[in-house]
Amino acid sequence: MPYTRDQLVDLLRRRGINPTHQRIEIACALFSRGEHLSADQILAIVNDRHSETSKATVYNTLNLFLEKKLIREVIVDPNKVFYDPNTEPHYHFYNSDTGELTDIEANRIEVSGLPQLPEGMVTDGVDIIVRVRSARADRD
Repeated sequence: MPYTRDQLVDLLRRRGINPTHQRIEIACALFSRGEHLSADQILAIVNDRHSETSKATVYNTLNLFLEKKLIREVIVDPNKVFYDPNTEPHYHFYNSDTGELTDIEANRIEVSGLPQLPEGMVTDGVDIIVRVRSARADRD
């Protein structure tokens, strides 16, 4: 769902985040598209509009957004991290041909047989990434 800048300012304030210009721009890049984006993609989008944001500012802001549970981090592999504005329970398809990450509704996957948790621990979540690629590569 696209957000207006005023809605993003309200969203940041409700999460206890001071809505600076750069934070609003980063939130706009994430929430107005509703896509899974890497930090580099966010930096490119923000600097395409206003070339004043550093990579450090993007990473610091993303870490703040993560801390405040405004977004979630999806680690596809150690070198590919996406930031997801959808914090509702769901899973992902990762297309290794295109690098695209797309949502799978939580009710489309059934998880069973989780191991017994260590003493004093509770489940904080389950991440599932289904990696896909073109079937044509098998024919070549």
